[in-house]
Amino acid sequence: MYNMELIKQRITDARAAMQEATKSNDSEAFAKAQQDMMQALMEQMLAEREADDGQAQDRQVLAQRGVRQLTGAERTYYQKVMEAMRSDNPKQALTDLDVVMPTTVIDSVFEDLEHNHPLLSRIDFQGTNGLIEMIMNTDTTELATWGPLCGDITKELNSGFKKISTTLYKLSAFIPVCKAMLDLGPEWLDRYVRTILAEALACGLENGIINGDGAEQPIGMIRQVGDGVSVTNGKYPEKAAVKVTNFSPETVGNLLSIMSMGPNGKSRTVNGVILLVNGQDYYQKVMPATTLMAPDGSYRNDVMPYPMTVIPTFALPRSKAVMGIASKYFAPVGMARTGRIEYSDEYHFLEDERVYLIKLYANGMPKDNNAFLVLDISGLQPATWKVTQVTAPTKSTDATLSSLSLGSATLSPAFSAATTTYTASTTNATNVINAVPTDASAKVEVTVNSAAVDNGSAATWQTGSNTVAVKVTAEDGTTTKTYTVTVTKS
Repeated sequence: MYNMELIKQRITDARAAMQEATKSNDSEAFAKAQQDMMQALMEQMLAEREADDGQAQDRQVLAQRGVRQLTGAERTYYQKVMEAMRSDNPKQALTDLDVVMPTTVIDSVFEDLEHNHPLLSRIDFQGTNGLIEMIMNTDTTELATWGPLCGDITKELNSGFKKISTTLYKLSAFIPVCKAMLDLGPEWLDRYVRTILAEALACGLENGIINGDGAEQPIGMIRQVGDGVSVTNGKYPEKAAVKVTNFSPETVGNLLSIMSMGPNGKSRTVNGVILLVNGQDYYQKVMPATTLMAPDGSYRNDVMPYPMTVIPTFALPRSKAVMGIASKYFAPVGMARTGRIEYSDEYHFLEDERVYLIKLYANGMPKDNNAFLVLDISGLQPATWKVTQVTAPTKSTDATLSSLSLGSATLSPAFSAATTTYTASTTNATNVINAVPTDASAKVEVTVNSAAVDNGSAATWQTGSNTVAVKVTAEDGTTTKTYTVTVTKS
């Protein structure tokens, strides 16, 4: 019998060990942690297979287990791979295999990555399919220019694009497969392979995207990029950290103002902002600095003065954080040129399993130097309520109008705020009265022949003389002024 709770804990522990090994660049520790995870995953899937009571090929049962339905090409691929793995000479059998892994498998891996990892879900992944150069828009505003039809427009448009290298670097994942796994069928092998790839890639990609120095690996968010940057032996220099002690509107606004300037000096809208922090720092520093009590006594976490997503990550050391525009990180990815699973002689863990190797290729780079900032949060302080005592302003005594009109009727004399008595004549049955106070805090009351009329509504005239009174009460509640208009209706 399998203990599923223990298996799940082993997977969690192995994942943490893989992350730590990735951060410390310890390949042997990574391989050992990966092996621990794979062994636990195999046990998990074998246990789930046994729990199906012979229904392992039922589509509904498979779907409940998280096993996706394969396309025809995927099923053919896995069937032939399994046949090769069962052979007496799997290395030669896999070499002679006449099928390659369908791209839909890798697409599914990256869908899983983006679904389960907040950082990777926000990165601009682009499939390259063997391309070595791509054209990238470096402008931060729409690429259109008003002016005469001449060469300057073409020059302006061309200036917004540049060629970038999409040379991909290898990411390898070892896949130990025991004989019992081959008896579960193509769908289960697909799930197993994709899980391994997702776990291995998550560690490698996340660390490279954040910390990579550019020497046969991605250029990380913490690195300087752009014209004039001194690259030594293929390595890009780290950015200097900006000290941050609080996340007040002023502090965050200053940081965002830097990111709002594109590489060409043009301003851009800053959205999709992320804040990457070490997992322990999140709970000890960032959470206290971004948690506020609501009026009802409950707490609100990750409260920022500007929309942004806080993402804990294993790839950052304590006291360091990264703030940036997630979509401004470009990550080309692709399958290995052969698209094959290969037999590996490098690792042999257990007698009843064989170890295979699969390779993917990826790269990454910030689109410009202002897109990401490195922060020093060692001195970050908890959020506090700030109470400032201020003297209430003196209430206004302005009880004048800035304008007064009675529809198309002409006031005599012409309106002036200092003049309070007017006459007007009209042949209309009604006219709209509009009285606008000079001070928005003042209150306006309108009466026509002593009957109240809403300011801005139509007044109905009786034949002969009508008296319009507009009383203005200042903000102080005591100062008043009344404007009177005698309207003659003929």
